Amino acid sequence: MEAGGLADSLLSGACVLFTLGMFSTGLSDLKHMRMTRSVDSVQFLPFLTTDVNNLSWLSYGALKGNWTLIVVNAVGAVLQTLYILVYLHYCHRKRAVLLQTTTLLGVLVLGFAYFWLLVPDPEMRLQHLGLFCSVFTISMYLSPLADLAKVIRTKSTQRLSFSLTIATLLTSASWTLYGFRLKDPYIVVPNLPGILTSFIRFWLFWKYSPGARQELSASTNLREFT
Repeated sequence: MEAGGLADSLLSGACVLFTLGMFSTGLSDLKHMRMTRSVDSVQFLPFLTTDVNNLSWLSYGALKGNWTLIVVNAVGAVLQTLYILVYLHYCHRKRAVLLQTTTLLGVLVLGFAYFWLLVPDPEMRLQHLGLFCSVFTISMYLSPLADLAKVIRTKSTQRLSFSLTIATLLTSASWTLYGFRLKDPYIVVPNLPGILTSFIRFWLFWKYSPGARQELSASTNLREFT
C-alpha cells in the first residue's frame, strides 16, 4: 500500500474510532436513566441536536460517496435515536420534548426538501449541504460556551466532563486532518472550534482543579493576614 493510501486509511480509522467513542459517552446517561427510571440531571437537547447533525452529515457522506462519513454518522444516528427514545420513555414532560423533536425534525425535512428538490445540480447540492452541516456543527461546538462562563464564575469544573473533553479533542483533530487530506473545507472548518473549546476546557480543569483552588485559597488567606 502506498504511503498516501496508508495515511488515508489510518486517518479514516481514527475518525471512526474517536467519533464512536465520543458518541458512546451517552451510554452513561442511558445507564443512569434506566437505573433511576428518571431523566434527572440528563440534558435532552444534546441528544436531539447530535442526531440531526448525524443525519445531515450522513446525507453529505452519501452524496459525496464517502464511506467514513456514512458509517460514523449512521451508527451515531442510531445511538442518538436510542438515547432519545429512552429519554422519552422516562420523561414526565413528554409534550415539551416531543414539541422540540418535531420542530427540529421538521426543519431538517424542509432542508432536505430544499437540497434534493430545488437544487438539481449535484455539485451545487453538495456545496449547499456541506455549508449547512458546517454551520450546524460549529453552532454545536460553540453552544457550551455558556457553561464555560459558569465554570469561570463558580470556579468549579463539576459541570464539565474530562473524558468527553478528551474525546472531543481527539475527534475534532482527526476529522480536521482527514478533511485536509480530502481537501474538503466543509469538514476542516467546523472541527476547528472543537479543538479550540477542548483546549479551553483543559485550561479550566487545570486552573480550577482542587489543588489549584487550595493554592488560591491559601494565597488569599495569606494576603488577608498580612
